[in-house]
Amino acid sequence: MPLQLSALSSLTSPAGVSGIRVSKDHLTIVVPVAVAAALGTYLLTRYFSSQSCSKGKVNLEHNKDSAKVVHSFDIEDIGKKAVYCRCWRSKKFPYCDGAHTKHNEETGDNVGPLIIKRKDA
Repeated sequence: MPLQLSALSSLTSPAGVSGIRVSKDHLTIVVPVAVAAALGTYLLTRYFSSQSCSKGKVNLEHNKDSAKVVHSFDIEDIGKKAVYCRCWRSKKFPYCDGAHTKHNEETGDNVGPLIIKRKDA
């Protein structure tokens, strides 16, 4: 069913402004331009907001009051083996608790722990 613009062609402007009429020709120009402007604004907003999100934070909860999270361990204190978190999701951070498995399933990432072993002499 084609759009009936005949009823719209006799529209007048709001009270107080006289002599302005909206015709079918005006609507065929104004409506597509308004739709294109709205769509363009929406797409630009999505583009710029997705760029800032793609560089999102990795550390969501650990030591947020520090400017930089740094851990240092003496090799003598490690023992035979230490397993450290690299996904920042571990509840035992900086040690790995296996949280990377769920993180990888949710995000498609492939991060795993850092494992440090002492060589047997």
